Amino acid sequence: MTVGAVRGSEVVLETSRLLLRPWRVAEAVVQRELWSERDPRVPPHRRIDADGHPTVAELEDSIRANQPWSIGLLAVERKAFRDVIGHCGLVDSGRGSVAEPELAFELLRRVWRQGYATEASLAVLEWARSSGHERLGATVWDWNTASRRVLARVGFTETERKEVDAVYGTTLFATRRL
Repeated sequence: MTVGAVRGSEVVLETSRLLLRPWRVAEAVVQRELWSERDPRVPPHRRIDADGHPTVAELEDSIRANQPWSIGLLAVERKAFRDVIGHCGLVDSGRGSVAEPELAFELLRRVWRQGYATEASLAVLEWARSSGHERLGATVWDWNTASRRVLARVGFTETERKEVDAVYGTTLFATRRL
């Protein structure tokens, strides 16, 4: 695995099967597909709304402007197919210190259960370690068993902290020392 390779001013992470790199404007359609596939238990502000927002054009603008919600989320590209299948990276959840970002990942349903989320997450963990981070957090809905399994596989431990939402379920918190 090549971790934290810099091409120009961009960070590019490489594993045997994947490239993790900044999003390209033309890939906004993949972001839109991710939004459209989200589980109905995900809160509305993280799903496509009744008016169809965010649109592909809005997501293109967001990629161009490098909006804060996408900072640190790298596109996950399969090298063999040269297709983008989701994102993985580090985000500031606003819960902890800036020194402790959160691991985040989301992949298209058609590529689930092929080990890509684990592989991408391990690359991001190595990049975080090499960047000087000592610990990472992660949040996951209690009903999202697949993501909970990925977090366990890459060494996260669920903590006692929980946030209960009567409508959308319980958010679990996990941490991992690097």
